[in-house]
Amino acid sequence: MQEVAEYTVKVEEGKEGVNGRPSVGPVYRGTYAEDGLVELEPGMESPWQFFSDTAKTKPDYRMLGRREVVDSKVGPYVWHTYKEVYDSAVRLGSAIRSRGVNPGDRCGIYGSNCPEWIITMEACSAHAVTYVPLYDTLGPNAVEFIINHAEVSIAFAQENKIPSILSCLPKCPCLKTIVSFGDVASTQKAQAEELGVSCFSWKEFSQLENADCELPPKKRTDVCTIMYTSGTTGEPKGVIITNEALIAEVLSIDKLLFATDRVFSEEDTYFSFLPLAHIYDLTMETYCIYRASCIGFWRGDVRFLVEDLQELKPTIFCAVPRVYDRIYTGILAKVSSSGLIRKKLFEYAYDYKLANLEKGFPQDKAAPLMDRLVFEKTKLALGGRIRALSSGAAPLPKHVEEFLRVTSCSTLSQGYGLTESCGGCFSSVGNVFSMMGTVGIPMPSIEARLESVPDMGYDALSSTPRGEICLRGTTLFSGYHKRQDLTNDVMVDGWFHTGDIGEWQPNGAMKIIDRKKNIFKLSQGEYVAIENVESVYQRCPLVTSIWVYGNSFESFLVAVVVPDRKALEDWAANQGVTGDFQSLCQNLKAKKYVQDELNSIGQTHKLRGFEMLKAVHLEPNLFDIERDLITPTFKLKRPQLLKYYKDHIDQLYSQAKANKA
Repeated sequence: MQEVAEYTVKVEEGKEGVNGRPSVGPVYRGTYAEDGLVELEPGMESPWQFFSDTAKTKPDYRMLGRREVVDSKVGPYVWHTYKEVYDSAVRLGSAIRSRGVNPGDRCGIYGSNCPEWIITMEACSAHAVTYVPLYDTLGPNAVEFIINHAEVSIAFAQENKIPSILSCLPKCPCLKTIVSFGDVASTQKAQAEELGVSCFSWKEFSQLENADCELPPKKRTDVCTIMYTSGTTGEPKGVIITNEALIAEVLSIDKLLFATDRVFSEEDTYFSFLPLAHIYDLTMETYCIYRASCIGFWRGDVRFLVEDLQELKPTIFCAVPRVYDRIYTGILAKVSSSGLIRKKLFEYAYDYKLANLEKGFPQDKAAPLMDRLVFEKTKLALGGRIRALSSGAAPLPKHVEEFLRVTSCSTLSQGYGLTESCGGCFSSVGNVFSMMGTVGIPMPSIEARLESVPDMGYDALSSTPRGEICLRGTTLFSGYHKRQDLTNDVMVDGWFHTGDIGEWQPNGAMKIIDRKKNIFKLSQGEYVAIENVESVYQRCPLVTSIWVYGNSFESFLVAVVVPDRKALEDWAANQGVTGDFQSLCQNLKAKKYVQDELNSIGQTHKLRGFEMLKAVHLEPNLFDIERDLITPTFKLKRPQLLKYYKDHIDQLYSQAKANKA
């Protein structure tokens, strides 16, 4: 029964559709799990054991670090050891219990990544209290919804988030205790107490510990966290993650790294800046704790991100494509301005190393001389010590992935995962260059198959299998909190339906090619897979962000484009067009120029005629969370974009029809 591609193993045959059900393709595992999926050893019941075991065996190793700011001057990283953090977590857990919070109750955590976030998380794990991240970027309405929906009785918050929590109190009767990560003003205490809520500073609360409070027994079936996903429509959904799922994900990461690269160790340093409120960073930091690595936090301000990164000099860097794209652009700009000889040397070194990577050479053997002479300088963009890069949350453009694989002097893995799969469920292998442009193979805790989507023309049983990615395994979520209806929509016969369309590659890797829901039919009957169209236009160097729109009442597409400021201003200078960036975005010649360049890119990448843009609106401001136009992971919120730009969209259609007439 087992058929082996290079990196996957078939464990079940595919099936033709019956009784109106779509056909499904074969079930595959990654080769690193061909003998079975990751299983928990007897006695492994809680992620708390990862932390407590490390604290006992390596108490004096550095664990959590941050830069201290004194008199507005920022200093070097100051570190707390595993033993120090363990003691703080035990004290804090005891104090939490003293407030009447019992195992199974819910504790909110609200704020940017910092040592207090991790200490609170571990304090909850110690006492089998379910922690609920409150989104740092969704504002008071979502926070209020999550507090009530999850019945959060105690919430820990960053100092500057205390006002948001206080504003929720009149509508959040279950919340009885607020704890600041730092200090709390007397006026804030008074405001909370008027509503029957106690408000503590971090120091005050830590002193409430009860020396007689013993750690309760824990089970792998306990709910570790309820993690709310913002979603692109509707209210946030509470994804239930058990202890077993999080443990299995950590062990799965470890197994894959052991087989393909190098596991994390106490010699590794991880840069913490992706939100801990999201599963991607949460699982990576839990893995760091399992392997006794140290975690250095950014200051929570994007203006200082590079400065913090270069001070910390991490060995492990996990980011989203938007961050990598900025790094890519920054390095290219430096190369372009370095002079003709250095530029030519860079291009020669790039082509030489790329050719060797394509031949199958591993990263460290592809061009060691070029790494020392040329790429050592580009490595400094990330601090100079990076050995492993990871990308997730959205597709990494192929040209950016290639560039980083060639120039970073480190392995790069692109992964795919969801909150519902407890983070990564697919990962490319860092040293396998042929996996570039894919999300790799199923993690050792996951089995995957494709399900046909006839309406979109995707057949899971064809010679090039395409369809909706479906998952089963030990890291899957246990349902949506209080929403069995939504759980039933996505969990069918034990398979989680992701909504993403994938294509198996000949070597066993998966490529994400589409999104099941984001398709629509134009008035002439042609289907448009809008995310695929946007990904093509996004390759235009004039574009920072783009939202393409169409509907079944119109025969063509229009777009709202956030242009690259420098590129547009350079064009204006060459054309003798005057005005600031705001006025350039309203200039008709500028609009035509951007539209023509976008359509040229579309033709180059073989978009069909009805996928070309007939009109564009230039938007000077980035799509942002404040206007509710994107999610915290930078996905477009299409209904909200339409509502916000409705007048512009109507105008674009009117103009395009008038021009056609």
